[in-house]
Amino acid sequence: MKKALIFGNSGSGKSTLAQELAAAEGLAHLDLDTIAWLEGTPPQRRPLPESRQALLAFADANRGWVIEGCYADLLEMACPLATEMIFMDLPVDDCISNARNRPWEPHKYPSKAAQDENLEMLIAWIREYDTRHDTFSRAAHQRLFDSFDGKKTRYTSNQRTQEARP
Repeated sequence: MKKALIFGNSGSGKSTLAQELAAAEGLAHLDLDTIAWLEGTPPQRRPLPESRQALLAFADANRGWVIEGCYADLLEMACPLATEMIFMDLPVDDCISNARNRPWEPHKYPSKAAQDENLEMLIAWIREYDTRHDTFSRAAHQRLFDSFDGKKTRYTSNQRTQEARP
């Protein structure tokens, strides 16, 4: 049974692909945003041991799954359990365009208006993908991709008809 990790910049199409795979193959789907943050304002990361516990509980409870997010630290915890990895390695401008056109994400925001209030901050964050040096950066995602020994795919476009660089 498939156990896939999907990661990349915000706006790269992770959630869309994860939802498509989950529906097509009967897989459970975990968006890491749901276990990475504490409730409240300002947003704060949940302690890693708590996120790890939730991640492992999800993986243990489901025979096949797809886990998606931009958190290299959390994804690394799931690597030993995964059968494949997909790196959504799109150009930053494509991610920004996707973010501008993204539908409402009710599991993250109470309304489309609330989601759109954060759009400019999100776009600024997306622009920093190549220059950041944190768990959300292209560099961290590349290291994760390079270290994985299983089946791995890199998409450089949301037109997934062809795969770039294995």
